[in-house]
Amino acid sequence: MKKLIILPLLLFAYISLGQTNQKIYDIIDSVSAKRIEKDIQTLVNFGTRNTFSDTISNTRGIGAARRWIKSEFESISKNCNNCLDVFYQKDFVTKEGNRRVPHDAWVVNVVAIQKGTKYPNRYIIMSGDIDSRASDTMDFTTDAPGANDNASGMAGTIEAARVLSNYQFESSIVYVGLSGEEQGLFGGSGLAKYAKENNWDIIGILNNDMIGNIKGVDGVIDNRTFRIFSEPVPANETERERQLRRFYGGEVDGISRQLARYVHKTVKTYMPEMNPMMVYRLDRFGRGGHHRPFNDLGFAGIRIMEAHENYNQQHQDIREENGIKYGDVIEHVNFEYAKKLTAVNAINMASLASAPPAPKNVAIGGIVEPSAKFKWDKVEGAVGYKIYWRDTTSPTWDYSRYVGDVSEFTLEGIVIDNFFFGIATVGKDGFESPVVFPNKVFR
Repeated sequence: MKKLIILPLLLFAYISLGQTNQKIYDIIDSVSAKRIEKDIQTLVNFGTRNTFSDTISNTRGIGAARRWIKSEFESISKNCNNCLDVFYQKDFVTKEGNRRVPHDAWVVNVVAIQKGTKYPNRYIIMSGDIDSRASDTMDFTTDAPGANDNASGMAGTIEAARVLSNYQFESSIVYVGLSGEEQGLFGGSGLAKYAKENNWDIIGILNNDMIGNIKGVDGVIDNRTFRIFSEPVPANETERERQLRRFYGGEVDGISRQLARYVHKTVKTYMPEMNPMMVYRLDRFGRGGHHRPFNDLGFAGIRIMEAHENYNQQHQDIREENGIKYGDVIEHVNFEYAKKLTAVNAINMASLASAPPAPKNVAIGGIVEPSAKFKWDKVEGAVGYKIYWRDTTSPTWDYSRYVGDVSEFTLEGIVIDNFFFGIATVGKDGFESPVVFPNKVFR
């Protein structure tokens, strides 16, 4: 009789783990292009949001913009029974030693935290940039509407908060508007330091910088492709870790790269009409974004952005020369596309915040054997674990096996020499942690 009961339960568990979750589709459907458009227009109407612009006016400058963003987060919190902890996080930046700082000033971030029900000190972060700039980054008075760069990312962050605040998650979600990006990533540096000092356990940061343009400077129009930038390995890895990679692999398997693969997989599962494009680089060639300060301190972080940029509409005074219109004005923003990329963020944050913590002390064995072996520490809240593997030249985890609630497993007939491997935890609703690349070897 017991066998008859156990078999259906195991079958149910297997089926449920292989299915998608309706909540994620509901989140996608809840994102509003109209609300995103309204928020971008509001941000554009502040004239300029240069980090060193007016902080006193209620209608113009960075001060008015950040107060409005804070009020939006507070309004969202009021609608969800005060589910968001909203505050300013700031650092003082001086002119001395900073070539893009025209005068000393406070760089102020606007932070809203939706605390997790089970793991309140685990955080997944979505960021947009508050500030904008004209052609001359030192010019803090000229109009710089920054509609796409980066009112689009900021509006997407606010909209994600509106949508996800209707749900509860096991881990905490942080929605943040970062300042000082154009002058040297000051806002991200300040928040990353704040997180480190307060011992935040960061799952990852999703930095959204320009998510509203679909027509590239080369004329390509594409409203489905977007880029995911990620560094290969942590910037603060040890010399021993670097040496071990020579023999065991992992050159493209750092925590930020696993976060990028997680986003890629989630989007392909729930938004198959979209084309996520993983770019194996910290950021665009020779350029930087607000995820980098988090990477510098060893946190997982990626940049999500449009696939086709228009440089005539970035960091440009509003003008027309030789028949070309310059300037980052709202007419160039595609709100439906911004809605799609906002949904990309929302479903990944929901999935990560619903999953158990990733496994620790993942060890791999099987040298000169016909099978690959694994050991890991069990994670509270996990109903099971999933082993992933891929060809060494593949960018994505292409094969997997759910192995149940165990702490070791052997993949028979899979030769360790020919693949890369990783382990993810699986929660009761099927949500998975990012894959963890092995960090130990046993024989």
